[in-house]
Amino acid sequence: MLEGVPLRKIIHVDMDAFYASVEQMDDPELKGKPIAVGGGEKRGVVSAASYEARKFGVRSAMPGFKAKRNCPDLIFVRPRFDRYKEISQQIRKIFYDYTDLVEPLSLDEAYLDVTENKKGNPSASLIATEIRQRILDEVGLTASAGISINKFIAKVASDYNKPNGQKTVPPEEVLDFLEQLEIRKFYGVGKVTADKMYRLGIFTGKDLKSKSKEFLQENFGKSGPFYFNVVRGIHLSEVKPHRIAKSVGAERTFRENLTSELFMLEKLEHIAEELHKRLTRYSISGKTVTLKIKYSDFTTQTRSKTLDYYISDKSLLLEMAKELLYQEKPKDSVRLLGISLANLNTEEEKEKPEQKTVSVQLKFDF
Repeated sequence: MLEGVPLRKIIHVDMDAFYASVEQMDDPELKGKPIAVGGGEKRGVVSAASYEARKFGVRSAMPGFKAKRNCPDLIFVRPRFDRYKEISQQIRKIFYDYTDLVEPLSLDEAYLDVTENKKGNPSASLIATEIRQRILDEVGLTASAGISINKFIAKVASDYNKPNGQKTVPPEEVLDFLEQLEIRKFYGVGKVTADKMYRLGIFTGKDLKSKSKEFLQENFGKSGPFYFNVVRGIHLSEVKPHRIAKSVGAERTFRENLTSELFMLEKLEHIAEELHKRLTRYSISGKTVTLKIKYSDFTTQTRSKTLDYYISDKSLLLEMAKELLYQEKPKDSVRLLGISLANLNTEEEKEKPEQKTVSVQLKFDF
C-alpha cells in the first residue's frame, strides 16, 4: 500500500535505437544490418548502435575500433543531428496532442503526465499504445513506453519490453515490481554503484529495501535517501514542461591527437566561438567555466573555475579556458577538447501549469 504517496499517470516514451533507426529508415540498404552511428572505427566513438549491432556487444560511447573488433561487419554512419532533431520534433507534436505536460530528456525520450489529458482518456496504458502506434504510422519508427505512478518507475518500465513494447506498473503492483527488480535495472544505478551494492549484499530491490536510510546515506552519500525512497515507490519529481538548462557547452574531437599546447589553444578558440554563438542565441551567460580534456587513452579530465560575475563573451570564455589549460600540463596527447558554462543566469523555476495529484483512495485506471 502506497500510503500518502501522490499518484500520477506518467508515461515515459523511449525511441528504439533512435539514431540508428533513423538511418535505417532513410537508407533501406541499411535495414537489418549492424550499424553504428559515429565517427568511424579509427578515431570515432559510437553514438548509437542498431539492435543488430548490439547483439555483438556494440554500445554507445564505445571506441570505434573496439566496436569493429566486436562486429567485423559493422557499418559506420556519420551522424546527422539536424535530421534527428527534425524527426524528434515530429514525435513531440504527437505528444502535445495528448498533454501539454511533456518533459523531453533528449531527442529520443520524454516524460508525459496524462493524469488529466486532452483526449479525456482515463487509461494511461491505452494512451501510450495509441502514441506508439501513431509514431509508427506517421513517422515510421518504433518506440517503447513505461507507464506508472511516477517518473522513476515509468523510466524503469520503458526498458522492460524493449524494443517496440510497453509495460504498465499500476499502483497495486508498484512495491512488488520494485522488490523483484534487479538492482542494476534501477534508473540511476550505474555499473560502479551496482558493483558497490553487490559487495554490500544488495542484488534486488528487496535487498535495497532492507537497508536503513542511515546505512544507505553512509555508503552512498546524497544518493542514499534517493535509493531509500524510490524502492518504496516514492519519487515526487513532477513532469516539468520547461526544463531549465544547467549548463551549455561545445566540444570537438580531432582527427589526430594534439600533442602541443599551441595547437590546443588554436582549437579552443574555435570551440569558444561556437559556445559564444550558442549562448548568444538564447541570451544565456554563466559564472562557472569548465574545460574538458579527453586523452588518447580515452580517460577524461575536467577543470573548472567559478567567477563572481556572469560571462558569455568569446574572449572571456577563451581566457578562462586558457587559464584552466595552463593550470596543469596535459598528461598525454589529447583527442577531444570542450568548454562548458554553468551557474547560468536562467531562472531555477519558471512558471508552470499546476499539476494535480490523485489520492490513493481513488480508483486509478491505468
